[in-house]
Amino acid sequence: MTTSLPARKDVDSQLTWDLDALFANQADFNRAIETVKELASDFSRIYQHQLKEIPVIIDALRDYANIQAILDRIEHFAFLPQAADTTDPEASARLNQVMDLEAVIGGELSFLDSDLQQLPDDTLKAVSKQAPEFASFLRHILTAKAHALDPAVEKALTQLNPTLNRFTQIRDQTIFGDMDFGEFTAHGKTYPLSFVLYEEEYQKHPDTEIRRAAYAQFNKTLRRYQSTMAATYYAQVSKEKTLATMRGYDSVIDYLLEEQEVPRALFDRQIDLIMSDLAPIMRRYVTYIKEQRGLDHIGYTDLQIDLDPDFAPEVTLASAQQTVSDTVAYLGEDYQKLIMRAFPERWVDFAQNEGKDSGAFATKPYGVHPYIMMSWSDTLPSLYTLIHELGHTGQMTLSEADNSVLGDMPSTYIVESPSTFNELLLTHHLVETATDPEMKQFARSRLLSDTYFHNFVTHLLEAAFQREVYRLIDNGESFDAAKLNQIKRQVLTDFWGDAVELEEGAELTWMRQSHYYMGLYSYTYSAGLTIATQAYLRTLKEGQPAINDWLQYLALGDQLEPIAAAKIAGVDITTDQPLKNTIAFLGETLDQIIEKKD
Repeated sequence: MTTSLPARKDVDSQLTWDLDALFANQADFNRAIETVKELASDFSRIYQHQLKEIPVIIDALRDYANIQAILDRIEHFAFLPQAADTTDPEASARLNQVMDLEAVIGGELSFLDSDLQQLPDDTLKAVSKQAPEFASFLRHILTAKAHALDPAVEKALTQLNPTLNRFTQIRDQTIFGDMDFGEFTAHGKTYPLSFVLYEEEYQKHPDTEIRRAAYAQFNKTLRRYQSTMAATYYAQVSKEKTLATMRGYDSVIDYLLEEQEVPRALFDRQIDLIMSDLAPIMRRYVTYIKEQRGLDHIGYTDLQIDLDPDFAPEVTLASAQQTVSDTVAYLGEDYQKLIMRAFPERWVDFAQNEGKDSGAFATKPYGVHPYIMMSWSDTLPSLYTLIHELGHTGQMTLSEADNSVLGDMPSTYIVESPSTFNELLLTHHLVETATDPEMKQFARSRLLSDTYFHNFVTHLLEAAFQREVYRLIDNGESFDAAKLNQIKRQVLTDFWGDAVELEEGAELTWMRQSHYYMGLYSYTYSAGLTIATQAYLRTLKEGQPAINDWLQYLALGDQLEPIAAAKIAGVDITTDQPLKNTIAFLGETLDQIIEKKD
């Protein structure tokens, strides 16, 4: 029987991340804040209205990069503890303090972008040539010139950032601080329920009665907060629409896509082609699961169950380390050594505790090792989550080695490719080392139900929902919880058709994701996985040359726009062929599962 989660203070410290690499104590953190305040004040005094000569511009960019690197460590020291326990008032207070600090410093330094945008394009290009480590930063400056506002307005917007970016925090506090999911009963027993327990355990539970009872109680709680959550989400998209209009964009979608440096056609294609071409494959898959499991129907709550619940190997943290090592060895000894540092250096927060944010993420403060947050259970899905996030850390570390803090992060359009590539490697390893047909079946089913379901279905359906919401806003319309429920149910119906019975509560799924507060992020999971799939298949065919190209791709950072970066990995995303090939690969994998091929 599932028990309640422990308080953060009661979990084993060896299961938590080591934040000492950021600051050894609060005193060091406080000194860093005073240092960065002084540096920002000096920067403004020295450089404001002085950015005319190329050597001065280069000096300014180097000093600015140093300030940003310190701020990056300060921010992580505040936000990581708060993510690990959203109910900790001290952590929340520290995060608010840092958000206010960033607003003040951001306002003080906002002149940099404005002053650079006043310079001739040739000057900025000359700086990029002489100091290529800042080329990507200046590329974005050049792009933003057409939509720049008056410097005083830009400064005011920067100073308002803590308020303008508060909606995601309100959403998190509502879910993890206010929602009480209570208990549910199945088989005559009572089980505790929380947001994290449902997301991490019950929605995949092999027992149908437990799974469906948990789902009913879960949605009962969500529904009580739907109006508050809808109002919070409306505030978020209304803010985005206002900023888009201020900067001269007719559509909030175009405004949000500019930072990703991809045309709208790629955004629409990713959604439309998956909705039309992948849907039949996934309907066939869930129908096969229904038949194999002997279910009366497949409901929305049944979509993430295992094909064979009796064959679900236990994966301990100790065994996971060896599997990770064996898996990533595919990319060479140097990459393997890099990834395996995560365990002795405690990059990962594995603990399950009360108040911990749901899901998982990876992040890297510049100049410090990466950090991963997840909630570990001794299951293969947890191993997939871990290998996914370690893919991010590999890219982050390799990129930082070759790039300034002002250009180490690639476009969000491709940022999910390293993580999903590693998931493909894990399935490859499991299939290749399997000693019995059941394990091969299980590994292939995880490819569909973990890697592609999560990235190509769950997040893609979020994107389809999100696009409809933005269309409403672009048309000058509004929405409430009832409208969001209607949109979400229609998107789910369009994809799943008659294969899935959308029980009451399926429409509330929009309340469960934080991605809606991150711009157009959801669709990039499938975009990244498309690149990853084609690059992975290329490595199987071509071997070391393709692996070398992939490692070069990982180290690019923001040096190239997404289309050019993908070409380094051997993938041409200007056409729909990579996406079609990826969908075909999924169809072939499903055939192998159904036909039980070796």
